[in-house]
Amino acid sequence: MRLLFQTIAVLAFATAHAAPLSAETYPTKPITIVVGFTPGAASDLIARTVGERLGVALNQTVIIDNRPGASGNIAAAYAARAPADGHTLLIGVDAIMTSNVYLFKELAFDPVKDFKPITNAGANIIGLAVNNELPVKNVAELIAYAKANPGKLNYGSSGLGSPHHLAGELLRKLAGIKITHVPYKGGGAAINDLVGGHIPMAFLSMSAAVPMLATGKIRLLAVVEKTRYAGMPELPTIGETVPGFEMSSWLGFFAPAATPDAITAQLNTEINKILKSDAVKEKFAPLGFAVAGGTANELAETVKSGLEVRGQLIKAAGIQQE
Repeated sequence: MRLLFQTIAVLAFATAHAAPLSAETYPTKPITIVVGFTPGAASDLIARTVGERLGVALNQTVIIDNRPGASGNIAAAYAARAPADGHTLLIGVDAIMTSNVYLFKELAFDPVKDFKPITNAGANIIGLAVNNELPVKNVAELIAYAKANPGKLNYGSSGLGSPHHLAGELLRKLAGIKITHVPYKGGGAAINDLVGGHIPMAFLSMSAAVPMLATGKIRLLAVVEKTRYAGMPELPTIGETVPGFEMSSWLGFFAPAATPDAITAQLNTEINKILKSDAVKEKFAPLGFAVAGGTANELAETVKSGLEVRGQLIKAAGIQQE
């Protein structure tokens, strides 16, 4: 019995004095980046591009785990419950982190309480694209066509409550047209149906749309941001035709809330180096992604302000919770 107590005491001492996981020992196993959308979506492209280089920087394998569904909620709920040791990260898009709390009656995660911001990856430029069979060449012609054919136009998006969806609702409201939303589990699925002619129009991340322009089956009419995109300055904004129209989108890296500060600080440093490298910026520029980077506090402020702005927009659009 005495030997048993001595053994327990030794184990207790060892456990109490075990060195916590820190930047010096991290990572100790493969890192998983969870993506809430299908392969081909902007979030997937960012995850794979950064993940490949992050694996080299940390000398560890990085796995991309696509968990599409429920506008990114499935992935976020999974990542929020993962061990907070820096080995599971989430690509948190603005829809997941700021819109979904207003769109779903039951959410299995809290975007503020359950996650620790790491860094803002950048702005995801969104374009309005149409199938080439649709007889319109610009936004004005699209609006005229929609008014002449009320209720006959469907538009695709990467999911309910996504900025792509909200862009369509904002256009519907400001232009006074009747168009029907068709949500997809990511931009990759939406672009496939647009190219195939199953939907006549879609709001798409440029990273999904640009590679498909070469097929000759779709064309871009405009971007949804307030100003023209520097990578395609010839492409107008919707606001140039519809006064007051503006939408934006962003993606960031997050970890479970209890992840040690030393680890998230290390990830911030390494991911910022990757994002600011010439190779990455040159890769993203023609695909409609404007690299950002920055501090964890800056991303936290982006989430905070986004929650306020998106809440107001969703309420004004009359979008009901599911």
